[in-house]
Amino acid sequence: MTNPAPDSIAPSLAFIEQLAHEAVSTLPEPFREPATHVRLRVEEFPDDTMLEELDIEDAFDLTGLYDGIPLTEKSTAEQVTRPDVIWLFRRPILDEWAERGDVSIQDLVGHVVVHELAHHFGWTDDQIAAIDRWWE
Repeated sequence: MTNPAPDSIAPSLAFIEQLAHEAVSTLPEPFREPATHVRLRVEEFPDDTMLEELDIEDAFDLTGLYDGIPLTEKSTAEQVTRPDVIWLFRRPILDEWAERGDVSIQDLVGHVVVHELAHHFGWTDDQIAAIDRWWE
């Protein structure tokens, strides 16, 4: 039996997470270090509660989600009860990647990570475009 070529195997949860961490490591200062405090989680799909809260019927419509309090809304007087999290959803990301056919999985994961970090940092569209050329 022959082994499949590495590029013919769908990227794993661990590989998607690795790409997400690489995207964070390439952010410009002053965002790189603070972005490391946002937890990255990769799951196959969003859970039903997430979909219901966002009024999304099709799990394939959600590639990522920021779950936390944006820095623009945080108060130093408030006690942190849970970490901010960026959720990445492998199957919807792979579905979009296959449908597009014109971007690398690394670029797509990086784009989703930057989009979710924009919620955390409170970036404007211009600020996002300065970091992620895909946004233009």
